[in-house]
Amino acid sequence: MRNYSLETEHAESVGPWLEPLLDEVLEFRRDLHAHPELSFQEHRTTGKIFDRLVMAGLSPRRLEGTGVIVDVGSGPIGTALRGDIDALPIIEETGLPYASRNHGVTHGCGHDFHTATMLGIALMLAEMDRAQPLGGTIRIIFQPAEETMPGGALACIDQGALDGVPRIMALHCDPRVEVGKIGTRIGAITSASDTIRIELSGRGGHTSRPHLTEDLVFALAQIAVNVPAVLSRRIDVRSGVSVVWGQISAGAAPNAIPGSGVMSGTMRCLDREAWHEAGELLDRVVKEVAAPYGVEVSLEHTRGVPPVVNSEHETALIEAAARAELGPESVVLAPQSMGGEDFAWFLQGIPGALMRLGTHVPGGEEYDLHRGDYIVDERALANGICVLGAAALRTLPARS
Repeated sequence: MRNYSLETEHAESVGPWLEPLLDEVLEFRRDLHAHPELSFQEHRTTGKIFDRLVMAGLSPRRLEGTGVIVDVGSGPIGTALRGDIDALPIIEETGLPYASRNHGVTHGCGHDFHTATMLGIALMLAEMDRAQPLGGTIRIIFQPAEETMPGGALACIDQGALDGVPRIMALHCDPRVEVGKIGTRIGAITSASDTIRIELSGRGGHTSRPHLTEDLVFALAQIAVNVPAVLSRRIDVRSGVSVVWGQISAGAAPNAIPGSGVMSGTMRCLDREAWHEAGELLDRVVKEVAAPYGVEVSLEHTRGVPPVVNSEHETALIEAAARAELGPESVVLAPQSMGGEDFAWFLQGIPGALMRLGTHVPGGEEYDLHRGDYIVDERALANGICVLGAAALRTLPARS
């Protein structure tokens, strides 16, 4: 009797099923890395995924534009797994033999690794199902356009990705976690993320007579300082609301007050309800801070993604699978990230969890995501496949 459950002593290791497939999946990942594609442009990537799943005897479904969904097994769905497939507009600087051939585009966030992980899981589960029916279905979603806001997850959901799905799980490479370990956290693991663009206009003039102008440079400065300050006093500090400006631009001469200026930045938050509250308050506070200076305010506030909030049960499934596959010391506490992740949209109606996959070599060079020199330790590929594959099997009925 095989019983996939939280109790690790009853769970069969999936490693032997993966071993004959691992070299192929590794080469698949390298091919994707050499041919990165930007959000909603992942046509080659989609084709490669689709064709390999068909070769495995599966019946994948192409999404409109880009992306693939495939069900492995038969019967009720135990869980969905999601991997993102898009790259970033960054020049690669790794020097790897399989470095990007598309100049200015690279997989600097590890999405090629995520895609290969999900392909490996699909192929492994298909082999297991042929040997003995799984007793249920695992759905795998190859999602486009995670790097845009509000993100490709919404397009997947609109096309039925979650139909009949009771839960969903995913992973993300983490260069701060050692290879052989995973990071988990119950509750918010990533932040909500909005973008803000504010344009001010008014009468310019000489800096010796600011009273005859609408001094929008001074107004921009007040917004930059006071809007984050007001939000920090009006929203529960435990929600982690953070407004940070990445651009402020106005004027060209030191003695001339310009007639227009622009600033842009992001607002991030670790709590769903506070995210909605802060979003409504932000728009009002910007205009109130600017009002005394007589400037015209044009505000573009783009709601991005909510925070990823991991459920307790699904996190426990992943942790149990990791301890069974990688060892009892393989699970570490993942820090909360203020980065945005559109996996959050999948969690608005069903429970789920995002895990961090360790890709850092102990004692080796430290990397960060969204960098052109980011190198993933490929030994982590088998870890990701085994952990999420085993976690998915734990959501299906026992097989005899």
